[in-house]
Amino acid sequence: MTFFRVIGFSVLVLLVYTGFANILPQVQSDPPSEEVVETSGMDMPGMIAYGEKLFSGKGTCTLCHNDLGRAPDLLAMDLAADFSERQEDAGYSGAATGKEGAAWVEAYLHESLVDPSAYVVPGFGKKGTNDTQSPMPVVNAPPIEMDDVQMNALIAFLQDRAGFEPTVALPSAADTPVAPPAGSVEAPEPLAANGVEAIDKFFCSGCHDLEGSEADLGPALNGISARMTRGEVMSAILEPNAVIADGYEADIMPADFSAQMHSSELILIVDYLMGLPQ
Repeated sequence: MTFFRVIGFSVLVLLVYTGFANILPQVQSDPPSEEVVETSGMDMPGMIAYGEKLFSGKGTCTLCHNDLGRAPDLLAMDLAADFSERQEDAGYSGAATGKEGAAWVEAYLHESLVDPSAYVVPGFGKKGTNDTQSPMPVVNAPPIEMDDVQMNALIAFLQDRAGFEPTVALPSAADTPVAPPAGSVEAPEPLAANGVEAIDKFFCSGCHDLEGSEADLGPALNGISARMTRGEVMSAILEPNAVIADGYEADIMPADFSAQMHSSELILIVDYLMGLPQ
């Protein structure tokens, strides 16, 4: 009799765990590979169009460059007037110094992409740094990892919006990523090995204050375990617009993390966040 009770209890436990697992949001185990764009022979209009796509796509520029005040709203402002103002700023002494017109804009934008803290637009620096440090990530490094052609395309797009003739170099055949042969299997993107790597991979500290990053586009996450359960944190990552914290806007956090991250990376991020001190 005892044997059947044990078996029955075990089956009941398995059914409960199975039901609970099916309730949880499902995370795609293999994120889609990045689209390979053929850039060999691309003309300048093509570069401009590619840059516009990167601005709202891979570059994640619209996460901060919008009307919420986190960074200059590049799509709404008068870029020609803004670039002129930057060029005349006595506080600027970066890579574009000594250049004029579109050449100045190209050098200034390239520097802002690869060394964003070289010059910080007044009022847009990290809190407490007196505008000496930019919250913007280096775009040719993880997690964004733009290559030279992509950065040039982004610059061409912004030069064109400012009314300048783009001055960036057009890509050559050597610059074009090679698509894998038909039927071949691409090597998967490396998985984050720990919480810190997972946080960096998905650039959480760019919007949330994590252990001193002082980003404030999203709620501070230090001590989050005192405010939310593990399940609530997981749901907030996978369905960020379901519940919006007071004082913050919807549609800021990417809503497709369930398609970008592996299940193991989601668990690493949640474990990391739940262990953060107050």
